[in-house]
Amino acid sequence: MSARANFDHNLKELKEMLLTMAHKSELQIKEAMIALLNQDMDKAKKVIDGDNEIDDLDDDINNKALLLIARESPVATDLRKISVALRVSSEVERLADIAVNIAKSALHIGNQEYFKEMIDIPKMMEIALEMVSESITAYYSEDIEMAKKCAKKDDEVDKMFGDLVHELLSYIPQNPNATNQIIQLAFVCRFIERIADHSTNIAENVIYLVTGKRVNLNA
Repeated sequence: MSARANFDHNLKELKEMLLTMAHKSELQIKEAMIALLNQDMDKAKKVIDGDNEIDDLDDDINNKALLLIARESPVATDLRKISVALRVSSEVERLADIAVNIAKSALHIGNQEYFKEMIDIPKMMEIALEMVSESITAYYSEDIEMAKKCAKKDDEVDKMFGDLVHELLSYIPQNPNATNQIIQLAFVCRFIERIADHSTNIAENVIYLVTGKRVNLNA
């Protein structure tokens, strides 16, 4: 195998590792949300315990990327690919951290009956998870249009976040016994909003990967 072919093979392996990590993080978010909705304490604890596996993958990706830089002396375009992989890996690791935070909120709420039916938060999460999927697909296929499609949904999530938190906090005076629950649900809304932000960051890195230009898709 030529030096170039070997380098391309290693780059592909790096991308595959990142895709695996992204899928695991996405699953963690889904499981955390299920734990919250079903008030499943065992599932919430499992999400928290599963974070170490994703942290290990992040370490493996970072080590492989640094070895590629040290051993191969990549040219500008290749260096950009490695740099973006490191950035995307960092965003994906933060997505997994958010799953843990949602699971912790589920534990804080415990088995206390929800003071109102959980409808809007799952809808907000559905859009955020679409963004996760689209951003990772855009990265893997280097699809600028998919990246832009993902980022356009960020404003919708931001608006839902503002509306939901305002609504939730307004319930506290009438439901003082549910104050802890309401505060935790407001935190969950914030966590979901951050999922959308990290997905947008990945989308921005896709555009940089393909064009070499930095863009702000939230502008």
